Amino acid sequence: MTDATAEVLALALLPAVLWGFAPIFDKRGMAAGGGSVQASLVVVVVDSSIYWLVIGALRGRSAFSGLTTEALLVFAFAGVVGTALGRITIFVGVDKVGASLNSTILSSRPLFATAIALAFLGEPLGPVTGLGIVVLVAGLAVLTVSRGGDVEGWQPRDLLWPIAAAATFAVANVSRRYGMTETAIPALEAVAINETAGLVALLAFVLVGSGSALRDRPRESYYYFVGSGLLTTAAMLSLMAALGLEAGRIAIVDPLVATAPLFTLLFAAVLLRDLERVTRGVVAGAALVVVGAALITM
Repeated sequence: MTDATAEVLALALLPAVLWGFAPIFDKRGMAAGGGSVQASLVVVVVDSSIYWLVIGALRGRSAFSGLTTEALLVFAFAGVVGTALGRITIFVGVDKVGASLNSTILSSRPLFATAIALAFLGEPLGPVTGLGIVVLVAGLAVLTVSRGGDVEGWQPRDLLWPIAAAATFAVANVSRRYGMTETAIPALEAVAINETAGLVALLAFVLVGSGSALRDRPRESYYYFVGSGLLTTAAMLSLMAALGLEAGRIAIVDPLVATAPLFTLLFAAVLLRDLERVTRGVVAGAALVVVGAALITM
């Protein structure tokens, strides 16, 4: 293994660990009295602020010099769908079914992304992708009967929340892929536009009809969500650094990042014993989903 390959592996594995740990903060924050809109807003405020600071430090006045109307609209759309709507459904899912199940089901987004790409971008569906879909769906079926997740229990319909989150992120990811391939905007600037658009959408939602989402929330819950935002930001920056290296091929980076639910299971088993059950069924389902997602991605 060359030094360059080892660097890519390290940079790709770090987001998996961080995105595996962030749901632990999310669950603790929700258990402390937090809400889905509050959590989404806090996380997006934290990560968008850091992205803009990094852009200012690295790019200065030359930032966004190549920005086109098409790129702005594409990444703004992705931010509203993925960052705003997607994050809200994520936090509802964490609250309903638990961090371990929610994180695992979120990894099914390649399934939805493949369907969307097949329908709208004309991308082919090969035998490996087909096998990945079968394995991933089997994993979701195992999770449904796993009896794990939130200790207070949940109904099968509650799984619709993380599934909805996976679908919204899939729509956003297809849009981002189109934007990155059809425009010349750098990845960091694209992420900043994405997150800022999501922030604007969340603020509009709060101002128009959900101001109560931020009132009377315990201070402790804000601490947890700020921690989740910091982990999310560090994970994204590490992912972009991995993809920016010459050896940072998608076929290497994406399967490693997709192992995040396995880390969530490990962390939940140790740190969320009072809130969640990590059963053998959850572990088996998570393993199938991760393998299926990796096959689809490859």
